[in-house]
Amino acid sequence: MSQEETTASQVELEEFEPPEMDELDLLRAERDELRDKFMRALADAENSRKRADRDRREAEMYGSTRLARDLLPVYDNLSRALQSASDETRTAAAALVEGVELTLRELSNVMGKHGITTISPTVGEMFDPQTHQAMFEAALPGTKAGEIIQVMTEGFLLHDRLLRPAQVGVSSNVS
Repeated sequence: MSQEETTASQVELEEFEPPEMDELDLLRAERDELRDKFMRALADAENSRKRADRDRREAEMYGSTRLARDLLPVYDNLSRALQSASDETRTAAAALVEGVELTLRELSNVMGKHGITTISPTVGEMFDPQTHQAMFEAALPGTKAGEIIQVMTEGFLLHDRLLRPAQVGVSSNVS
C-alpha cells in the first residue's frame, strides 16, 4: 500500500468514525428523551387515575348534598310540629302525633344511613363558629360570654362536611 492509499484510508476512517459516534450519541439522546417522555406520560396517567378515583369517592359521599339540603326543611317542620303539640293535642290526636313522630324517626334513620348527622347544641354549651351560626346576641344574667342561650334549629353534617350550621342565640355577657 502506498502512502497515499494509507492516508486516504485513514481519512476515510476518521471521516467515518465521527458520524458513527455522532449517530450513537444522537440515538442515546433520543432514547433518553423518549424515556423521559414515557416516564412523564406514565406519571400523568397515574395522577389522572388517582384524581378520577378521588372524584368518584367524593361524588359517592357528597353527590347527594343538594337533595340533603332540600330535605332539611322537612325535618325542621316535623320537629316544630311535635314541639308545638300541647298536652291536650297529644291526648286528643294521639294517633296523629304518633304518626308525625314515626315519620320524623324514619326520616332521621334514612338521613343517618346516607351519612347525615345532626348537630344538636345544648343551652350552656360554648358557641363554635365551625358548627353554629349566631342568630342573635343577648346579655343574659348568669351566663358567660359566648355561651349558647337558645337553640333555634339543629345543624347537619354530611359525613364530615357542614350542610347547615345549628342556629343559636349567644350570650354577650362580659364576665
